[in-house]
Amino acid sequence: MTDQATTTNPDFAIQRLYIKDLSFESPNSPEVFQSEWKPELSLDINTDAKLIGNDIYEVVLKLTVKVKMNDKIPFLIEIKQAGLFLLKGFPEEQLRYMLGAFCPNIIFPYAREIISDMTMRGGFPPLYLTPINFDSLYQQHSDELKKKQGGSSGTASNTVIA
Repeated sequence: MTDQATTTNPDFAIQRLYIKDLSFESPNSPEVFQSEWKPELSLDINTDAKLIGNDIYEVVLKLTVKVKMNDKIPFLIEIKQAGLFLLKGFPEEQLRYMLGAFCPNIIFPYAREIISDMTMRGGFPPLYLTPINFDSLYQQHSDELKKKQGGSSGTASNTVIA
């Protein structure tokens, strides 16, 4: 009989993906449909994660898409696309990465599809957001935290704002 390994392999599983909140506003319709379509896009991204219990984490990706034309807003979309993930046996630093980058990478394509569909249903051309490199955003956020903490490795929140 051999001794069992004292370390466990990390365990990851997607439990559920869902829309937590969704809003579409077109405050200047129908007037905006009379203008030439030359939109200016702004995109705000925010991620948040919290432990629900029993190694299950909720990760929420919030996207705010604001389109502006000639000082008018044709549409504004806010979506909170979320997921429940089993994350068991990960070291703290790797767990933060999983919650701040890996899980948002899984969630983003679902939010992207909904945004495209909503713009078409609102009477506008489909909006195809370009892929987002959450790994890079996570690294930038981690670097900023380290600078603020004077390079110390102190505790960090599971919340990542990108």
